[in-house]
Amino acid sequence: MEEILEPELLICDPHHHLWDRPGDRYMTEELMADLESGHRIERTVFIECRSGYRTDGPEAFRPVGETEFVLAADPGDTIAGIIGHADLRLPEVDDVLKAQIEAGQGRFRGIRQINAWDASPDVQRAGSTIPAHLLGDADFKRGFPGLGRNGLSFEAWLYHPQIPELTEVARAFPEVPILLDHLGGMVGVGPYRDHQADVHATWRASLSELATCPNVTIKLGGIGMPMFGMDWHEHPDSTTSADIANRWGDDIRWCIEEFGVERAMFESNFPVDKVSCSYAVLWNAFKIIAADASSSEKAALFHDTAVRFYRLDD
Repeated sequence: MEEILEPELLICDPHHHLWDRPGDRYMTEELMADLESGHRIERTVFIECRSGYRTDGPEAFRPVGETEFVLAADPGDTIAGIIGHADLRLPEVDDVLKAQIEAGQGRFRGIRQINAWDASPDVQRAGSTIPAHLLGDADFKRGFPGLGRNGLSFEAWLYHPQIPELTEVARAFPEVPILLDHLGGMVGVGPYRDHQADVHATWRASLSELATCPNVTIKLGGIGMPMFGMDWHEHPDSTTSADIANRWGDDIRWCIEEFGVERAMFESNFPVDKVSCSYAVLWNAFKIIAADASSSEKAALFHDTAVRFYRLDD
């Protein structure tokens, strides 16, 4: 195991999941084992992953079960914020949002409606029901202002060719705080694998334009997912923080320059990224990447920006 770098640096992990699936469990016990692996993790934010949905009642309200599931799994306050799900296209979405807020008992902060779509079956998850151009859907746009009315944020998980669609939404609804997950999903598999120079240029140009929207914040992470084109998942026990920092350092530092430390935050994306490295190694990598930042900049990137965006001190 690597020595923990800057062990006293305060961290809020703004992106993790909980689930108990056949042969795949990541619940409070597994989460706490990672949080206690050496870094100073003070609080976390749960991000929706279709866990614990209600199995009966109106279909639109079934995602409220996930919020109830999280509170049952963590009756304390380690998970300080919850991002759940509501389908913004549905006519009853305002009522669903209110039900989520009530179920969250002060911890519910917003929704994620995943719109990661690609024409290639090598990129798109098999069996996915995500439609193309969800962010441009008229019903989606009709429901989106409900987030602002209820004091909630929107979490976006998409692939890099879709970033311009998010920019349009951000400009159309400047009152709604938006958080872009996983560096904007720079795909490195399928038809993109052999065109990485073009992918990189498109990704940077699109993110630079998105960064002009003051209501958008970016999460710096998700880089352990195989869809980014790395092979770390084939040998996770030997992936080092230096490996990760060498590959992603320049791009992550560029993102920080574009968005500023007040609109950027490191994330674990566990247990998804666990396929490529350990929790301790991942946060070491982030600390290496941010090594030249000032103490106030580090405080923002590792803790303060997440706490402010998710209103964890409210």
